[in-house]
Amino acid sequence: MRLLVCCTPDVASVNLRDRLMEMADWQEAGRFQGRSFHRLRDMCLATSDVLHLYLDHIDRTFSEETGVPVEEVIFLSKHRAASGRPTLTMHPIGNFGKAEHGGMDRTLVPASPSFLSGLLRELAARGRHLPFQISYEVTHHGPYLEVPTTFVEIGSDESRWGDREAAKALAGSILHCQPGSGPVVVGVGGGHYAPRFTEVTLAKKVRFGHMVAKHVLEAGDEGHALGSVEMAMRASGTRSAYLHKKSFSRPDARRMKELLEGAGYLVLESGDLEDL
Repeated sequence: MRLLVCCTPDVASVNLRDRLMEMADWQEAGRFQGRSFHRLRDMCLATSDVLHLYLDHIDRTFSEETGVPVEEVIFLSKHRAASGRPTLTMHPIGNFGKAEHGGMDRTLVPASPSFLSGLLRELAARGRHLPFQISYEVTHHGPYLEVPTTFVEIGSDESRWGDREAAKALAGSILHCQPGSGPVVVGVGGGHYAPRFTEVTLAKKVRFGHMVAKHVLEAGDEGHALGSVEMAMRASGTRSAYLHKKSFSRPDARRMKELLEGAGYLVLESGDLEDL
C-alpha cells in the first residue's frame, strides 16, 4: 500500500490533495488523526494537521491506527527557493549530516528508485507545456520513516503553490505513472537540482535512488565521501553509482571513480545504459 500524505499547513500540499481527489474515484476508508482518509486501488490518501518535517514514523502510526499496512510513502509538499523559479520537483529524503530540517543526523530513509524515475518521466510528458522546470532534487531533509519515501513538490514560492494546472499535472502523474526500468544507481556529484541525473533519467533506462550533492562529498575527507555514497547505496538497494563527472575537475572526477571502484562498487556512465 502506498500512502499519500497531505499536510494542511502547506498550501501546495492541500492543492495537490484536492486535485488528486478530483481526478479519481477515491472512497472513504476510515479515519486517521481525526480526519477521514480515502483509498484508490493500492493507494491511501491521508491528511494531517502536522507539517511533513515533523511526521516521523507516519508509516508506522498510520498502520497502527488504521490497520492498513504501508509499504511506501509520498509526501505532497511545497518547494521554497529564493529564486522563486517555477519548479516541480521530487526527491528521496534523509540527512547526510546534521538533521537541520527533520529526520535524524546522518541517516537516510529508503529511496524508491522505480517510482521516482517513473514519476519524473510521466511528469515530463504531462507538464511539458507548463512554465515550470521539472527536475529531481538531491536528498536533503527529513522526516524519518522506515519505508521507501518520496517528496513531490510545487515551487518555488507562494505565487505558485496554489497553481491548479501544475498540481493537476503532478497529481495525474502520481495516479498514472508506471514503474521505471533499468539499473538502480546512486547519483554522485552535482548541485541541488540534479540536472544531469534528471536528463539521464529522461533519456536512458536507469533508476536513481538517493543523490549525493557535491557539497556533501566535499564536507570531509575521502573516507567521509565514500561513507556518504555507501550510505546512499544501502538506502537505495544498489552497489552502483552514476558520477556527474562535469561537476568535478577532471582529476577529482578520476579520483572519485577510483575511490568507488577501489571499494568494489560499479560506476556506470551514459554509454553503459540503454536508450528509452
